[in-house]
Amino acid sequence: MLMTVRNLTKTYPGPDGPVPVLRGVDLDLGAGETLALTGESGSGKSTLLHLIGGLDSPDSGSVMLDGVEMTGLDDRGRAAVRRGTVGVVFQQFNLIPSLMVGANIAFQARLAGRHDPEWDRVLAARMGLEPHLGKYPEQLSGGQQQRVAIARTLSARPKVVLADEPTGNLDEVTADGVLALMLDLAAETGAGLLIVTHSERIAARMGARLHLARGLVA
Repeated sequence: MLMTVRNLTKTYPGPDGPVPVLRGVDLDLGAGETLALTGESGSGKSTLLHLIGGLDSPDSGSVMLDGVEMTGLDDRGRAAVRRGTVGVVFQQFNLIPSLMVGANIAFQARLAGRHDPEWDRVLAARMGLEPHLGKYPEQLSGGQQQRVAIARTLSARPKVVLADEPTGNLDEVTADGVLALMLDLAAETGAGLLIVTHSERIAARMGARLHLARGLVA
């Protein structure tokens, strides 16, 4: 298994005391497998994604990524796993404003020591970004910035791709093309793909589905 999550819990402080967000979540994701994570707003989907990606620490439980126990690592160790193993597509894009689109796409792969200019050209073409490689993020629409963020994640050919509503800012046709590229990457490279989505249409195209309700697998 590329990813094994066991009994993961997370609680945040609230005005009236601790608020449990995840209350013991289990999931598995193998090489080449695709999984949709669905649930109502506030069910813990984004929190689970952040814990798996090492962006936050759980209160208890285990996250194993490609044989590495994430919950036993410090910030530097988790960052190293993200560079080498995990690619995360955020809702907020997190593009680097001082870098042009082409450099933003290559950024993560360069950090991981796996930059492949030809692969970047393929990604830019399939994302419809070729005319924009010499522009800065502020010159792009929200949908275009989202495609840059996805291309940046895929550029490093991660073993595990975690995507939080990756097609939320895209029209239906573009969203279908982006999802097809992500599914192709999983099939061609053996990457595991976990997508948080509210879209039934997107979820239906994934290999499996996990539904969260009140911090538990429903």
